[in-house]
Amino acid sequence: MAQYLIFDGHNDLLSCLLRERDLTARSFFEGRPSGDIDHAKMVSGGLGGGLFAVWAANDPSGAPDPMAMARHFPQIDAEGARRETIAQFAIFAKLTRSWPDVIRACRSAGDIRAARADGAIAAVLHLEGAEAISADLEELHLFHAAGLRSIGLVWSRPNIFGHGVPFIFPSSPDTGPGLTDAGKRLVVECDSLGILMDLAHLNEAGFWDVAKISARPLISTHSAAHALTAATRNLTDKQLTAMAERGGLVGLNFGCAFVRADGIKNPDTAPEVLIRHLDHLLSILGEGGVALGSDFDGTMIPHFLRDASGLPHLIAAMERAGYGETLIQRLCWDNWVDMLDRVIG
Repeated sequence: MAQYLIFDGHNDLLSCLLRERDLTARSFFEGRPSGDIDHAKMVSGGLGGGLFAVWAANDPSGAPDPMAMARHFPQIDAEGARRETIAQFAIFAKLTRSWPDVIRACRSAGDIRAARADGAIAAVLHLEGAEAISADLEELHLFHAAGLRSIGLVWSRPNIFGHGVPFIFPSSPDTGPGLTDAGKRLVVECDSLGILMDLAHLNEAGFWDVAKISARPLISTHSAAHALTAATRNLTDKQLTAMAERGGLVGLNFGCAFVRADGIKNPDTAPEVLIRHLDHLLSILGEGGVALGSDFDGTMIPHFLRDASGLPHLIAAMERAGYGETLIQRLCWDNWVDMLDRVIG
């Protein structure tokens, strides 16, 4: 099997480190036995870079996975979200500044390429849910100056900017109203700053609002095909077609409940299940519009992967499915880096 370097559209390492109270990120280097992401696992799996998400939990004291507790999630306290967000920004800074030869903060596609040339993991800072940003958007400029280059307006709950999809199967992603006026202003400002606007977790009305307002490609960092798995979190063919028309991109989510036809969180999920979603996404978005968005450390992933070290098993499945080297290279690395070059510079 050929060796491929992978750029991943989404992981939740930072919120896990905060919940685990590892504010120095030392466990990233020493090992996280119960985690999907650490340095050894990334190296073993060929995971050379990705978007590192900052996510404010429902319960910052360390509650279990919220997806195991409910399908609908209430709006959370903005001040608490702000504290959690800043704490995760600090963890990211310590992680990337303490060991820049191993993992490096990247603010541009040029930084990503330079990091890889030096053998370092390329880490781009992403905000999953904008609860820490107030309606006047002042925090957005502070976060951008700190290195933020990608943002999702919502996680799967409402906030002052819009409405996230609840976790429902089977269901359409058309689950509520569109963006608020503040949400529309946030989209415009992110376009101006060159911040990637992530459509994952946003409901369908919000999706179409972003499509009308933004001049940028339409991007979802970690989603799958609704035609194959009728979960609210997935994108319909109509949405995918609009993304293709705008030169957009979807990073395939590995979450079992979002790729299995039965919508069940069952880790006994074969690699061919992910391949079917890749095939469907490729049929609409084309070879330049599909990439990977694992959701490592944020969802239940299939047992065949186990963690980030298992990524070669997915590549082997791509090869068995007849994907050639050029396509695999695009899915694993080139499409994300080319898209980031177009959006963040």
